[in-house]
Amino acid sequence: MKNWWKESIVYQVYPRSFKDSSGNGVGDIDGIIEKLDHIASLGVDLIWICPIYRSPNADNGYDISDYRKINDEFGGNTAFERLLKAVHNRDMKLMMDLVANHSSDEHYWFQEAKKSKDNPYHDYYHWKEGLPDTPPNNWESVFNGSVWEWNEKTQEYYLHLFTQKQPDLNWENPTVRKEIYDIITFWLNKGVDGFRMDVISLISKRMEFTSVPETLPFIDVMEQYYSNGPRVHDFIKEMNKQVLSRYDIVTVGEGPGVNLTHGPKYVSAAEKELNMIFHFDHMTLDFGPEGKYDPIPIDWIYFKKIFSQWDKATANDGWNSIFLGNHDFSRIVSRFGNDNTYHDASAKLFATLLMTLRGTPYIYQGDEIGMTNIQHPSIEAYDDIETRNAWDAAEKEGKDMTQFLKAVHRQSRDNARTPMQWKATTYAGFSNSKPWIPVNPNHTEVNVDNQEKDPNSILNYYRKIIAFRKANTTLIYGSYQDLAPDHPHLYIYLREDEKTRFMVVHNLSDSTINWAPQDSKYKMVMGNYEKTQEGLLHPWESQVYRLDIA
Repeated sequence: MKNWWKESIVYQVYPRSFKDSSGNGVGDIDGIIEKLDHIASLGVDLIWICPIYRSPNADNGYDISDYRKINDEFGGNTAFERLLKAVHNRDMKLMMDLVANHSSDEHYWFQEAKKSKDNPYHDYYHWKEGLPDTPPNNWESVFNGSVWEWNEKTQEYYLHLFTQKQPDLNWENPTVRKEIYDIITFWLNKGVDGFRMDVISLISKRMEFTSVPETLPFIDVMEQYYSNGPRVHDFIKEMNKQVLSRYDIVTVGEGPGVNLTHGPKYVSAAEKELNMIFHFDHMTLDFGPEGKYDPIPIDWIYFKKIFSQWDKATANDGWNSIFLGNHDFSRIVSRFGNDNTYHDASAKLFATLLMTLRGTPYIYQGDEIGMTNIQHPSIEAYDDIETRNAWDAAEKEGKDMTQFLKAVHRQSRDNARTPMQWKATTYAGFSNSKPWIPVNPNHTEVNVDNQEKDPNSILNYYRKIIAFRKANTTLIYGSYQDLAPDHPHLYIYLREDEKTRFMVVHNLSDSTINWAPQDSKYKMVMGNYEKTQEGLLHPWESQVYRLDIA
């Protein structure tokens, strides 16, 4: 079935780091408005904007203290209404970020909830009785430390899967669900075109709160204990029936702990839950035995297998989100590609991959110019709470901190949060004053201004490959088949419908590989190298071939 959101190109904006219009070093809504023409010039249809609600910013906006107010530092509600109008005037749509698994501890609900067990808001959150030095179980927060925080007034612990300033909402309480549905309705009635739903797979808790085996890796803890709870599908179905289905919108759920067993149900058209989900099977491929900050090389055979399995699992009545980066992961070209010798080629390769797989492609701000990771000389320069907490935990465990800093360079979320690089000026054209987070020193070379002037730049390649996708609906709705699943470095697949067949090949390595299509009827129609060589694939080269079959 055809849908506008299946045909859309999505661009993610992290507002704090996109463009500062006021000169205070923090990105804002007027800054986004100022740069909408840049986003539109790519061929983008849908903008996803990270949380801009009122927040104390313990986790950069993912801790919301008022769901109906836009944070003043971003410009307030009137600025948001200007943004929505400006986006719609350019024939684009706007998707907000909905954080409904938890609120801020500064939200009115929690401020009331912690006062007494009899308070009407108390049951808006999860509470467990216990002793001040004995948490109810051994669950560990996503950001390290216990998920339980003691509340002296009620002599109870409250649950927070993230920071202690992000208490988890109790979705078992129908009043909480109604509050969330009312918030969704409030924004949809203003003209918002959809929601990305933060950690939506975590909203249903296993209420027995059983302790986890001490040796179980955190990825498995997430999957088996925190995610895909017994009522998660009931809750999402109810939300869809009562609110979402009444509007022509798009919904994408963030699904930590969601795998092939659970994933297809979230996006099945028959189930009437969500349109798409972000799973993270491919985004944890470089996590070693000790997790994210114990990185290992990417296994490209497994990488391909994940995309193939998810395509098969959602082929009948579901849909995929195709993404390789966002505000929670390091930069695509640094993590998956080669950000040195083959910076441009590998950045263009992953653009090609995003635009030729089956699913809706997501571009994170700065990836369209090949922005890279930043390597701060010490932990003090890092802002991210996850990174700082992981560092503190590693120090307590007596780890080699020189090696750990190298892991931080590779994996920290701050890699994605450095200011957008518009120009070669002091603060990269992001602001005229010192930004809230340091600018990557390579902004003097890697920036929008430079790439606008170069017809062969990464930026102009993104425009080209996006236009190519839009001109060929086979690349949107056509079938998918991996032709070389066991090759360690070549990713070759077919996209086909009744009229046209495309064969796409990517060389995921620093080496030249001998390869040519076996059928001479295939004509090369797109590639990321200006000069190709017959029978050879250069390092990080992508080629797209076409065969008309009707």
